[in-house]
Amino acid sequence: MAVDTKPARSADSPSLQAADAAAQAASDVTRSMPHAQGPEKSILSSMLKDPEQWIGMALEEGLTREHFYFPNHGLLFETLRELNAKSQEIELVSLVQLLHDRALLESVGGTAAVTDIFTYAPNAAHFKNHLGLVKDKYVLRSVIRTCTEAVSEAYENPEETLSLLDRVESSVLGIRQGTETTQGFHIKQSVAEVISHFEALVHGQMEVQGAPTGYLDLDRMSKGLKPGEMFVVAARPSMGKTSLMMNITEHICIDQGIPAMVFSCEMTAFQIVQRLVFSRARFAMSQLGKGFKPKKEDLLRIQRAAKEIAESKLFVDDTAGILIDTLRAKARRRKREDNIGFIAIDYLQLLKSGSKQAQNSREREIGEISAGIKALAKELSIPILVLAQLNRGPEGRTGKSLGVPRMSDLRESGTIEQDADMIGLLYRTAYYAETEEDKEQEAGKAELLLAKNRNGETGHVPLTFIAELMRFETRARDEHDHGPE
Repeated sequence: MAVDTKPARSADSPSLQAADAAAQAASDVTRSMPHAQGPEKSILSSMLKDPEQWIGMALEEGLTREHFYFPNHGLLFETLRELNAKSQEIELVSLVQLLHDRALLESVGGTAAVTDIFTYAPNAAHFKNHLGLVKDKYVLRSVIRTCTEAVSEAYENPEETLSLLDRVESSVLGIRQGTETTQGFHIKQSVAEVISHFEALVHGQMEVQGAPTGYLDLDRMSKGLKPGEMFVVAARPSMGKTSLMMNITEHICIDQGIPAMVFSCEMTAFQIVQRLVFSRARFAMSQLGKGFKPKKEDLLRIQRAAKEIAESKLFVDDTAGILIDTLRAKARRRKREDNIGFIAIDYLQLLKSGSKQAQNSREREIGEISAGIKALAKELSIPILVLAQLNRGPEGRTGKSLGVPRMSDLRESGTIEQDADMIGLLYRTAYYAETEEDKEQEAGKAELLLAKNRNGETGHVPLTFIAELMRFETRARDEHDHGPE
């Protein structure tokens, strides 16, 4: 890739120099874009001769109009694909007439060009090989275009390095994903799943379509945390939202065996793992400061919990104030290397955006971060649980509404409400009790108000908070609990 390094004239501005350099680079690579003219003609020839077999195979392999380098080839393929979709007969004479009627015949090179393509391949024995060559050349062209655009952006916006790196990495990952095709499966693969699902329904068990959280009412309402979804859990400080996040992560990663990653902007990796080990072992560390000595069974539970956690595929990143672009890059790498199926982030307002537009607007910055997390969930096709802070709204309420959060209490709530698929508002009633009697009665009670659920019902999830273990557990409903909304 040639870039002019001669000194620019003094009258030229830096932006013009950058534009000239990028244009020169683009010009140099465009002249020799990779392509495979013969294989393109060959696969079109096979489709014309036996459309029922070869058009179907091409579509199964993910072939699109964009894979063809020559516009006339792409136009001809699109016409064949359209006719095949309508189950219309495809043969040479009627195809030429159709192209003529649509004023497209000259665009594909005329009658002679269509006839030449029809007679080009004497047999279709090499169809799949030629199809692979066409797709390979398309990948190379996509890489060149991406790199050329990156060169141009690097000249024009040199100060947005991390944002540029994130966009380039995302584009390259998109190229890779575009080369993958999903094959069909034999019906036998689903029989066991159908029977298992039937047995669960017979026994009254819930249907969970995504990763189960371990909390019965939450799983019933959400049907599990599904790929591509963003689940926001918001609360005031000291409500235990980090504990709830880690309890869910523990269930998904350790109990269900799904590789997971935690981004902790507030606590260190040591603190996160320490909480996880002793909470899972159901041992209260606070006892040690009071002269309590662990019993043999305590030590065995701690050792077992530590072993289970050590053998799991749980990854913790405790970078403080991490940029959303950096977080996404790390998540992509972990997805690529360890196929993580779940991400938890603590917490949204501690992330940062490196874009210049967000520097002077906190609301704009939160919007970019929220949109970036949602886009990452869709890109990696995994659920992401992200914690968020609430403002002081719950403290300002009175009567039975004292302490009860609402979605409007979310800081910079507009963009978060828009991007999230589910929003859970966590609170503990004892925290706002006004008398000692009320505190004693409400001790340990907690609720997760599922205030938004894009694909299901909303309502209250009753929980029990065991403070000494930093652990939430499912709680049966009683007459004082709110019913589903």
